[in-house]
Amino acid sequence: MMQEAVIQVRNVHKSFKTVHAVRGINLEILSGQFVALLGPNGAGKTTMVEMIEGIQKPDSGEILITGKQWKGHEKEFRRIIGLSLQETRFIDKLSVFETLRLFASFFSLGPQRCEEVMNLVGLEEKRQSYVVNLSGGQRQKLALGVALLNEPKILLLDEPTTGLDPQARREVWMILNKLKEASSTSLILTTHYMEEAEQLCDYIVIIDHGKILKEGTLKDLLGKSSADIEKKQEYHGPPRNLDELFIELTGRHLNE
Repeated sequence: MMQEAVIQVRNVHKSFKTVHAVRGINLEILSGQFVALLGPNGAGKTTMVEMIEGIQKPDSGEILITGKQWKGHEKEFRRIIGLSLQETRFIDKLSVFETLRLFASFFSLGPQRCEEVMNLVGLEEKRQSYVVNLSGGQRQKLALGVALLNEPKILLLDEPTTGLDPQARREVWMILNKLKEASSTSLILTTHYMEEAEQLCDYIVIIDHGKILKEGTLKDLLGKSSADIEKKQEYHGPPRNLDELFIELTGRHLNE
């Protein structure tokens, strides 16, 4: 049985004044697929995600969600997309449960769904805690919980673990892996953490300067011959990981 393409990006370009942020990207995301957009800051990852989620409009090309364009289908898409940005701000003097109830009301969801999500992201013990008193990791769990309230068909996470300590980062990974096992949600994850892409994603897209440099499964990417790559830095043997592959392609590290 063939998987449905839930997102199709076709020859999309986007510029901001003198910056050509996205340069002719083509991409297809399948139902249930977890895809990493990997690249350094300024590569075009966030701009691409913002166009998929309807915040930005392409200058040219098209983006289809479940085979349809954003125009005329805004309400429908808002109900099937969940998103969490690099920095999510909540009302400091609301508790964790009150915050979930607030966002659940936008989808006409009751307290039962809030309870389910709170358990899913591991915030049961922080139920009555004010947002202002949460750690960075707990805030990211709350942001992820808000994104999951509507049981989204598509989940967009823009660098969700940036700034978190290793333990908090792994707790977020655990939540997402549970989601992957239990649902058919498609995930687009932007990150510049090699290990995060390896842990979570079936398919990896390496982006720099608004273009896709390479894409495929981790096995495919590291197994391909590098003979066709124009090297900017001397390397001995095939790349052992994504960071080494990125150095081959661009001459710099993923986290630069």
